[in-house]
Amino acid sequence: MSVPIAWYLVLAAALFCIGTVGALTRRNGIAIFLSIELMLNAANLTLAAYSRLLDDRTGQMVVFFALAVAAAEAAVGLALFIAIYRLRRTIDLNRINLLRW
Repeated sequence: MSVPIAWYLVLAAALFCIGTVGALTRRNGIAIFLSIELMLNAANLTLAAYSRLLDDRTGQMVVFFALAVAAAEAAVGLALFIAIYRLRRTIDLNRINLLRW
């Protein structure tokens, strides 16, 4: 018994909506960063589901490389948050004004 593709797509849409709401309503930089990662994982789930439907492994390879890039992005992003916290003593995005004079 196999799971229909619609279930994967509904789960991906729900994850993407949760990520979008989280990215738009949060003030904490790390929470916004995690919400964006959730949206990326929803897109990866959609790509993997269609890859399974079409019986093509290329989509799954793209998901694998996207996850590797996301891991590197997470490391760089968290390093940036640590540097900003050391400089400003906060990661609240409303209080950080790095681009102002």
